Amino acid sequence: MPDSSPSPVPENRTRSSRRLTWMRAWLYRLAFPVAMVLVRFWWLTCRVERVLGDAHAVEALAQGPIIPVYWHGQQLFCVRYLLQQRARGLSLGFLISPSVDGEMPAMSARLMGAKVVRGSSNNTGARALRDYYVALQGGVSPAITPDGPSGPLQVFKPGAVLVSQLSGRPILPLAFSASRYWRFTAWDRFLLPWPFARIVVAVGQPRVVPKRLTAEALVVWQEEMAAELQSLYQRADAALKRV
Repeated sequence: MPDSSPSPVPENRTRSSRRLTWMRAWLYRLAFPVAMVLVRFWWLTCRVERVLGDAHAVEALAQGPIIPVYWHGQQLFCVRYLLQQRARGLSLGFLISPSVDGEMPAMSARLMGAKVVRGSSNNTGARALRDYYVALQGGVSPAITPDGPSGPLQVFKPGAVLVSQLSGRPILPLAFSASRYWRFTAWDRFLLPWPFARIVVAVGQPRVVPKRLTAEALVVWQEEMAAELQSLYQRADAALKRV
């Protein structure tokens, strides 16, 4: 699906009051290649030894677009795994802020071959849900970090559950662990493997949220999905220790 935005935004302006000036655009273009080199360095030097539950991804993708979910601090190799699923028909998408701050992530996503949906989960919940729903209708699988963009840490917000309920598309949970890694002190406790570390990715069973969902059932879904992401991480970590 082409880049989808909740409302038309002029090319050099965003919903925020900040402008993408020529100086800011130049700085982004200067920093962008450096950021991409660093990401590719980690992807190339670390070795993915196993993918647990890969059949779950095959099962889900056979039915059309999906809703991949992973914790904000688990992005690096979950995204890599998803990008590698293009041969199976996955068209990965990201909801990225239409503000100036979203320009560099948007450039990165496009270069990696992902679709960019210019919207923001910091805006009204209804707007974000619409952006995700439109992406799915266009064949794009929008990745969601359910504790993002700013926490609380590993609290599964209702967005992914509601998107599945509205669209009828399955949620596909993912996690990864590394044999050696740094864990940042930022709010998301970002997990960055050491160069040349061994990686295990874990994929959970796809789950579709029923159309009828009470407020109590929504909370249960959130708790179950949070527990599933924790369990997947533990399985990936345990698999590394057995190798």
